[in-house]
This record gives sequence, structure tokens and C-alpha cells, in this order.
Amino acid sequence: MIYTPPADTGLSIIYADDSLLVLDKPAGLLSVPGRGADKADCLASRAQANFPDALTVHRLDMSTSGLLLMARGEAMQRALSRLFEDRRVDKRYLAVVDGYLESESGEVDLPLICDWPNRPRQKVDFEVGKRSLTKFRRSGFDPHTGCSRVELEPVTGRSHQLRVHMAALGHPIRGDELYGPDPEPGERLLLHATDLAFVHPLSAVALRFHSDAPF
Repeated sequence: MIYTPPADTGLSIIYADDSLLVLDKPAGLLSVPGRGADKADCLASRAQANFPDALTVHRLDMSTSGLLLMARGEAMQRALSRLFEDRRVDKRYLAVVDGYLESESGEVDLPLICDWPNRPRQKVDFEVGKRSLTKFRRSGFDPHTGCSRVELEPVTGRSHQLRVHMAALGHPIRGDELYGPDPEPGERLLLHATDLAFVHPLSAVALRFHSDAPF
């Protein structure tokens, strides 16, 4: 697939201080550089053009939009990475999924591992998969499209976790070319990182950020 990132119209900066950045990533843009010179354009490189000390802490899938946290400097990168490792970062997403999700809320607890012959796909594997837990809450249903709006909270942070877990429930996220039906031409993955909350490692101030989904 040819990588065609969205035009660089400037960073969408939700928050910035001397220690960290919170950015709103557009759909279709890599979080970090991919393999090959044609995949060098990414949110990290765009951020570093404005903040040379900006370093990656976590990632969003190319097709996912929304809030992404970056550190400024290696010491802050280590501190923020520890927050993620210790599960002290609260992350929430909004997705539009196929079908009517009958359960108003619940959990998906299915172990995941990379499907190496078909990477970057991930798969459920009860023998060697790593524990993966997602909480969900149905927030609406559109009878005209036959789709449900779902708030998702990943307790763990496995690759493609939300996408695989919703597909495993029989409700793939709309526009998901890996785990759902072929998307319509021009249809994006309807998954957006809406909320991010954590305690600032230096100031000890509780920070919470929100980004409305563009769909």
C-alpha cells in the first residue's frame, strides 16, 4: 500500500510545556517513521521540526486519530514510559463499530500475539498470547447505518488491541481494512483517542486532556 500522509498544515498542539507535549494526530499519519524513505513523514518528525527534543513515548496506529503524548528530553521520556508501564496513564477512545452491541458495557479479556505470516495483523492465541484487556461501553446506536458508538478503555496496551477485541466480539470497527469487511473508498478507520490523563512527573499536577472525535 502506498503511504500518502495528510498534508502538513501544522501541529495540533493540545498542551506543551518544557517537559512534554500532547498532540492531536490526524488519521493517516504514522506516529513514528516507517521502513523506507517514503515513510519518513510522521507525527514524530513533524513535532521534532518544532521541538527538537521531542521523543516518542507511545504510538497510535497510522489509521487512528487523536491524542498522543511525547516527551521533551530523554529523562522525561523515561519517566513517562514508566507511567505507561505501570498503567498509570488513563486512555479512552471512541469507535464506531458494525452492528448493534447488545451489552451496554463489559470487558474483552482475550490474549493477543502477532500473526507473523500475516503481519502486521494480530490474533487471539490462548497458548502463547499476552493478556490483553479492554473495557467498553455502548454510547449510542444509529439504526440508519446499523452501527454502534462505543467508548473503549484499553487496560493493557497491545498492538491493534482495540481493533482485534471489537472484531472478536463480532463488531469490527468501521473502516478497518485488517479486521473488518473491506472499507468503502475513502472510508477511514473510525477510531479516535479522545482522552488522556496522568500525573505530571515533575509538577505532580493531575493532567487530563480531551479531543472530540471528528466523526
